[in-house]
Amino acid sequence: MIPRDFIEELKQRCDLEEVVGSYVKLRRAGANLSGCCPFHSEKTPSFTVFPDRHFYCFGCGAGGDVIAFIMRQENLDYTGAIEFLAARAGLAVPRQGEVREEGVRRSRVLEMNKTAARYFREVLNTDAGAAAREYLQSRGLSGATVRRFGLGFAPNDFGSLYRFLRDKGYTDEEMIAGFLCRRSERNNSMFSLFRNRIMFPIIDVAGNVIAFGGRVMDDSKPKYLNSSDTPAFKKSKNLFALNYARGNCNEQMILCEGYMDVIALHAAGFPCAVATLGTAITPEQARLMAKYTSRVVISYDSDEAGQRAAQKALRILGEVGLQTRVLRMNGAKDPDEFIKAYGADRFRQLLERSSTGFEYRLDSILAAHDMSLAEEKIKASSEICRLIAGSYSRVEREVYLLEAAKRLELPPDILRQDIEREAGRMRREQKQQESRDARSGAAGYGDRINPDAAKNMRISRGEETVLGLMLLYDEHRAAIASGAVELQSEDFFTEFGARAFSAILTLERTEDGFEIGMLGESFSPEEMGRLERMRIERRALSENGISVLRESAALLREEAARRREASAEDGAQSAIERRRAALAEKKKQKT
Repeated sequence: MIPRDFIEELKQRCDLEEVVGSYVKLRRAGANLSGCCPFHSEKTPSFTVFPDRHFYCFGCGAGGDVIAFIMRQENLDYTGAIEFLAARAGLAVPRQGEVREEGVRRSRVLEMNKTAARYFREVLNTDAGAAAREYLQSRGLSGATVRRFGLGFAPNDFGSLYRFLRDKGYTDEEMIAGFLCRRSERNNSMFSLFRNRIMFPIIDVAGNVIAFGGRVMDDSKPKYLNSSDTPAFKKSKNLFALNYARGNCNEQMILCEGYMDVIALHAAGFPCAVATLGTAITPEQARLMAKYTSRVVISYDSDEAGQRAAQKALRILGEVGLQTRVLRMNGAKDPDEFIKAYGADRFRQLLERSSTGFEYRLDSILAAHDMSLAEEKIKASSEICRLIAGSYSRVEREVYLLEAAKRLELPPDILRQDIEREAGRMRREQKQQESRDARSGAAGYGDRINPDAAKNMRISRGEETVLGLMLLYDEHRAAIASGAVELQSEDFFTEFGARAFSAILTLERTEDGFEIGMLGESFSPEEMGRLERMRIERRALSENGISVLRESAALLREEAARRREASAEDGAQSAIERRRAALAEKKKQKT
């Protein structure tokens, strides 16, 4: 346990408005602050910071205090979020008694990764790394660039990394959890996952080595081997070289496909380049980029696969409000190859002439149709109208309309009618989907946090009333803790409700008393968001007195009693049926 008084001091030092404001552009909305949620893609702000140092998103349900925010935003567990905030505030985290944790700790994986990175770097400079050094030189990487990115080499040896880490005190469990080693199914021995590969450390913005990418030096497959998710790393929420790019991307960020492209761009004087980590771009990565820049230039490979990936990236980046442009490279497959062939100045000119996202999509549609044929021109016009209709701003739609009309050689008014009709259809579909989602949410269907709720909505609403009142009011927690209002965790129908009730009551009965932020130690960020929703919904109601608590508690007790009676009757009936079956079997044996 981390002492309660330290948690309170930390939350005082790390003001929620200031912390959230470093990730989200907030605007005053009465007594609250609002902005676009950093946890899901939206154009209309639904993320709210309240004066009582809590936040809630009415779009995706994220909510909680400053610790819950950092848990979500930085992909940390409860202890990791506290350590992150403590470092931000210049505080040392004290410990209360022994800290007992299940599984592998994030801090141990980070320490192990740093040790492994040093090992790979040392091997690169030995005889075993001679071929790797020659390869890096052949790719035009100087010694300074190799050192800047911490590149190394994993020898072609099944056991060397394992033995090195074992001698440094790391356990088999930690090496497996950190995706550095694995246990053989054939002979149960441990072996290194990265072998005979150039090693690229993945470093986060705090300077931690969170994962690795390994590249072969020949044509063998797979070309790249990337760390899977670990206690220290989620590939969908990180970017390669962001630790350097974040300080150089005010004007724009360049998004690449591979590590070598990024390194080549940095070495050529473009330190704003980043890359995804072995996967297509994700909404989380797009939101991460939006924290540091307002414009992204997509510089993917010029082959068909790269262009398909660029189409997807345009959509995802646009959803988080980023301005997007696409680089078109002729005479080279990727940025690394282009710079080697034509130099940094030509690449800079290429950046300046990059296409807007709309221009790129428009060109792609027109190139896919033979515009000399009426039928093909109609198909192209229809696709372009759908493309323009998907733009959020009317100004954007008008600008794109005029450009499209010019390229299609059609009167703007004709296209405008089709675009407005398509935009209306899209709005109707969106409202219908929101309505369906709202009905499903009200009925509890698809609820991954509290799946039991849909089985008995009346009782689950009663549980939410009790929990909301307990989260809001000291006197209601005291009434239940003292027995003045009779209620036990066994009276709850849903597993989530029973667990939340027990946790709240346990904290209430401690010497320091209840503090909602302490629940983050036992509940996930998603679960904390659900509890925050209960608190907010209850606070919005005018009647929250003791009578409401007593009525809801009585409802839960009565329903629990009915369940116990039904269970007893089912048990008695089963016993009768078993006796009948036994007598029948006995009679059968006699005959």
